[in-house]
Amino acid sequence: MKHLILPLVFGLLLPASLFSQTNSGAKDYAIAVAWQQHSGEYRALSFQAYNFARLSLDVRLKEADSLKGNCVVVDIDETVLDNSPFQGREVQKGVSFDPADWSKWTNLAAADTVPGALGFLKYAASKRVETFYITNRNKADYKATLSNLQRLGFPFADEAHLMVNTATSDKEPRRQIVLQKYNILLLCGDNLSDFSNVFYREGKNTRDEVEKAQQEFGTHFIVLPNPMYGDWEKLLYKGSGLSESEKSRQRVEGLKAY
Repeated sequence: MKHLILPLVFGLLLPASLFSQTNSGAKDYAIAVAWQQHSGEYRALSFQAYNFARLSLDVRLKEADSLKGNCVVVDIDETVLDNSPFQGREVQKGVSFDPADWSKWTNLAAADTVPGALGFLKYAASKRVETFYITNRNKADYKATLSNLQRLGFPFADEAHLMVNTATSDKEPRRQIVLQKYNILLLCGDNLSDFSNVFYREGKNTRDEVEKAQQEFGTHFIVLPNPMYGDWEKLLYKGSGLSESEKSRQRVEGLKAY
């Protein structure tokens, strides 16, 4: 990893005005990908999240409406499947996200599990709790995604339980479909919109909404660590159609410092 970390550290020592000249912008993400792939802390946080999920599931099962079935709803990417090899490939290419590369990656059905995810969902299944996989992967990714989940042995990996993005990235309509027949005991995700669309509604202050929902985290909402990407990053940028170097510049300028 020295060949990734040393250039990044060197870049952080440069004045902000020179930063975009020495870094493609996409390379900024190298340390985030390296952390997810190599740190014990990433694995520890993932295990911690799913350990809390087990405890909370047992509590919520006792309180569930007996007239409905019980389920948990999980996101897929960086919640049950680890896509850091894809992100690593993009960093090495000097891009943040190429849709063609993403299609190649998903078609391989080669993603590994997020630590703790498989064990927790098997535990839930042993309690007669079904799993619904609500993801913003699209129709083109459907077959390979199902294959990836099945290859790893995830429970309820079938057409009835996999819900991809067919109309909108807002997951609330799909959650409402599940709620018609099931108690959603827990929601697991790496992005706040995996829990409720209130967090990234226009005009909402995400940090304030998190404060209001603080009692839900660890008891109803189970958050997985993902330093590589997410809706949170969109809030950093001003303007549209920004280049990687311009995004990099804005990230540096937006940092809190003393």
